[in-house]
Amino acid sequence: MALTGRTALISALGALVVGFALPSWLGILTVQLVLLLAILCDVALAAPARKLLFTRSGDTSVRLTGEAHIHLTVTNPSRRPLRAQVRDAWPPSSFQPGDDIPASRHALNVPAGERRRLTTTLHPTRRGDHHAVRVTVRSYGPLGLAARQGNHHVPWTLRVLPPFASRKHLPAKLARLRELDGRTSILTRGEGTEFDSLRDYTPGDDTRSIDWRATARQQTVAVRTWRPERDRRILLVLETGRTSAGRVGDTPRLDASMDAALLLAALAARAGDRVDLLAYDRRIRASVQGRTSRDLLPALTDALAPLEPELVEADARGLAATIHRHATRRSLIVLFTGLDTAPMEEALLPLLPTLTQRNELIVAAVADPRIEELAAGRHTPQAVYAAAAAEQTRAARRHTADRLRRHGITVIDSTPAHLAPDLADAYLTLKSTGRL
Repeated sequence: MALTGRTALISALGALVVGFALPSWLGILTVQLVLLLAILCDVALAAPARKLLFTRSGDTSVRLTGEAHIHLTVTNPSRRPLRAQVRDAWPPSSFQPGDDIPASRHALNVPAGERRRLTTTLHPTRRGDHHAVRVTVRSYGPLGLAARQGNHHVPWTLRVLPPFASRKHLPAKLARLRELDGRTSILTRGEGTEFDSLRDYTPGDDTRSIDWRATARQQTVAVRTWRPERDRRILLVLETGRTSAGRVGDTPRLDASMDAALLLAALAARAGDRVDLLAYDRRIRASVQGRTSRDLLPALTDALAPLEPELVEADARGLAATIHRHATRRSLIVLFTGLDTAPMEEALLPLLPTLTQRNELIVAAVADPRIEELAAGRHTPQAVYAAAAAEQTRAARRHTADRLRRHGITVIDSTPAHLAPDLADAYLTLKSTGRL
């Protein structure tokens, strides 16, 4: 049972009545007894909160920073009308800061034997699965003096997907892919390594593409057209150890890697390549294999949504062995990891040559733009020391990247805003030169 502010106000008024009209113990007892009887009567006439029936419906997934609507249907099976306050409780990260109280509380009136639907609007601020906590109902009596209260567990899960902010780069990358595929009106032939078809020569075509045998047969100059390699295998590998938990700005490095992986997967699927995903630290955290181009992106976003960094050192040998098991044919392996000197040179670097024997390897790392800002600072003595530390960090990353490049590995060390487009450009470059 819960008392309302109206009860406190009536009690204060009763104290004034006792003080001015009935200044005695009998007056106090009379006023309090009347108030107590009114409270008990109000509670008795309130609809039972624990007998209510609940069902849920609404959105089951939403992208981060998006808006989800969760519907809660309340059925009143009793013979008394329900006048209630309902709290649909969710984790704090399901709402924008400061919006959880107004968004989760609802006033409700349900006549006897009827039902009503409430809608809770969620604005998640964290990726992953958000589970409904409980539904709390406070059922008031007709006098508004007291209420019955009950809790109900009405399960519902909302999966918050990665935001895929790099989607804005996809049209430009697809346009370049069409140029490579020779489907746009350009002066030079589409680059590629697989023969596509023959067509008539037009001024500006590369003379090296002329097919002299076909020209002799049809009495007109014919040129070969080419297209980029198709049906190649791409394995996206996200290292989810402690280095991926480091925050760059307001988000972990892992989130920036996810965004770049989604852009590359969308681009590669349009190019006719097969894309698989693997997330690993000391065991496999997520895996997507054998998906068609139509359902690849939904499968990837669904697998990445609940993925969180693990505060453990990644098992480099286990990672290399897992990649070998998944990449049974020649593949483009894109490894999202850090360029920190110690874990890279002591654990992963000695194992990378075994991966490059029959595969093309890209190492994609998230750089902190704050390092660049600190390296440019010279205005105070403190800034000079910070700039020296930043330069030392940059030099160590360049040294690690150079060692990787000497093994024939493509290294992309970019800030979160540029990692996704830079990785897509590197993929298109490899595709145009036939290195896949």
